[in-house]
Amino acid sequence: MKTTTSVLLVLVTAPNMKTARRLVNEALKSRLVACANLVSTLESNYWWQGSIERSKEVLILFKTTKARMAALEKLILAVHPYDTPEIVAIRLSSGTPRYLDWVANSVRR
Repeated sequence: MKTTTSVLLVLVTAPNMKTARRLVNEALKSRLVACANLVSTLESNYWWQGSIERSKEVLILFKTTKARMAALEKLILAVHPYDTPEIVAIRLSSGTPRYLDWVANSVRR
C-alpha cells in the first residue's frame, strides 16, 4: 500500500439515476474525476426545513484529487438540482500504488 494525502473519495447524492449520470458524465468529460460509481436504490432520511424527510436517491462515489476538488464542487453546484447538494470529501490515507497513480494521472490536464 502507498500512503497518500492527495486522492479523495467524494460522496454526492442525486435525486435519480438520470441526474447522477449527468453529473458523472460532466465530471468525466471535464477530467475532474478518474471514475465514479453509482449506487442506486438508496434511501436517505434527513432534516430539511424543519421536518424529517425521506427520499430515494442515488449515491455517487467520485474519485479525484485534492487539486481538482474545487473545480468538481463548482461543477456539481452548477449542475445539481438540489438547493443544498451533499458534497462530502474523504481523504484516502492509502491505496495500491497503481490505483492511486491512475487516479492522479486521469485527472491531470
